[in-house]
Amino acid sequence: MSLTFCFLGYFVFSAGLLAEVKTETLTYKDGDTILEGFLAYDTLSSKKRPVIFIVHEWKGLDDYAKIRAVQLAERGYLAMAVDIYGEGMILKTNEEAGKMATGYKKDPKKLRGRMNAAYQKLKTHAFFDSKRVAAIGYCFGGTTVLEWARSGAKAKGVVSFHGGLSTPMPAKNGDIDAKILVLHGAEDSYVPDSEVLAFENEMRGAEADWQLVKFGGAVHGFSRRDAGNNVKSGYAYNSAADKRSFEMMLGFFNEIFR
Repeated sequence: MSLTFCFLGYFVFSAGLLAEVKTETLTYKDGDTILEGFLAYDTLSSKKRPVIFIVHEWKGLDDYAKIRAVQLAERGYLAMAVDIYGEGMILKTNEEAGKMATGYKKDPKKLRGRMNAAYQKLKTHAFFDSKRVAAIGYCFGGTTVLEWARSGAKAKGVVSFHGGLSTPMPAKNGDIDAKILVLHGAEDSYVPDSEVLAFENEMRGAEADWQLVKFGGAVHGFSRRDAGNNVKSGYAYNSAADKRSFEMMLGFFNEIFR
């Protein structure tokens, strides 16, 4: 079956090699909560391959996270867009999203548990390579993958795109095994300098392998093409930061999966 995706200017056509990208809904549970993830992978090979978990922004598992999963599947990864809220919930307003995301941020054990539930589900897949696992997240998703790393996740690395950096459960020395890449807008007022500094000090104290890249002129949401160009609003797309951050992520994967 041919597939064509279009979202925010990202086009994925089912031509040539891309015709072999398969997508499916992956249903799993965390306790009594039913979760609906989105799985993408190419079928050109039956071999195990590196695994990438993608975590959505604060409104839930939308097309943006799914498109990122397809982009990674095209590059040979087993990619799963994780459902944090449950049953594919998509929140309509910023107010609803803010309330939901804040609840999870205040309960990092629950947030980490949702990531572990996705891991436990996907590790049974025939293509799952347990020695090559990573996670990426956008905004709220960035916060989520950092929490997973703090929990001692069985991952080689995590990447946060314009994510929140604070936590009520800071990592201690020896807690973090995964390498960390934070891709941050230098002008992101949603994540103030004090929060960035606190994160840096936390990583030093934890003796983590971490790096934080700041993109000049970029604000919150710099990777989303539907964010508009009103930088003064604090939320805007930045083409250069989007492209550079994506390439840095791929380079990071090449390093940790070598």
